[in-house]
Amino acid sequence: MSVLKIEGLSVWLGVRQIVKEVSLSVPRGGTVGLVGQSGSGKTLTALALMGLLPPHARLLGRVEFGGRNLLSASEKDLCQIRGRDIAMVFQEPMTALNPMQTIGDQVAESLTIHRQCARAQGLARTRQVLDRVGLPEARFPLTLYPHQLSGGQRQRVCIALAIATRPKLLIADEPTTALDVTTQAQILRLITRIVEEESMALLLITHDLAVISTIVDEVVIMGGGQVIEAGRTETWFRTTSNDYCRALIGAAQPIPARICAPHADRAGRAKLIEVHRLTRDYRTNSPSGRTRIV
Repeated sequence: MSVLKIEGLSVWLGVRQIVKEVSLSVPRGGTVGLVGQSGSGKTLTALALMGLLPPHARLLGRVEFGGRNLLSASEKDLCQIRGRDIAMVFQEPMTALNPMQTIGDQVAESLTIHRQCARAQGLARTRQVLDRVGLPEARFPLTLYPHQLSGGQRQRVCIALAIATRPKLLIADEPTTALDVTTQAQILRLITRIVEEESMALLLITHDLAVISTIVDEVVIMGGGQVIEAGRTETWFRTTSNDYCRALIGAAQPIPARICAPHADRAGRAKLIEVHRLTRDYRTNSPSGRTRIV
């Protein structure tokens, strides 16, 4: 049974059609990767089902969630669904979070609105969720502001904000793009662990097939605003013959180009780099006026 079912979704911005009859489904408790190059329509598809497109956008099709078509739901109804039943982790945490509110207030606000709990209960639940995403109280009190955290820590706050209400569907839109490689791996492990523990459905949006190769059960490939291919992840990687899809796979396995042939030392061993008498000086307040590091 599907928790989310998209049928023939099309999106126009002005006279330009950006998304073209996209159909996909996310099983209850399942994980789906929506993959494609930048500009392929992935994020617009997610924003359309969340009701977050610009007012001038025109939509056709059907987005079924909880037995109702979200495209025909009122803004009041969508406000009750967003953050409670469907939650989203955005690409850039610094713009997703309110710089004027503490991290504790932001997570607690979602709970007081969607779960109608008292502020004290909301803050208590917030503390539990922040601990769960790797932000313990000793180092990360609720009174911190987003600018006092690193990029990875801010993304953990965004994840806490998304899962606090225990939604049925979690949408993660390029959740690791703005992070370094080590932090990317930590955030992906965190998301997959929480999704599994809470039995949530996950729609993971990314341009990088390497990210989803071992995370999602099913993959949907988008290009030019439409679905190119879809299937079980493991099977699709082995059997796809589509040129666009194979190019995406190739981009996920980059091979550095050799700029020049390496020189050989006296023993005949190849040398990739050779350095002689390298120094680096830094201006300081020392008597000599400089410090030599190398």
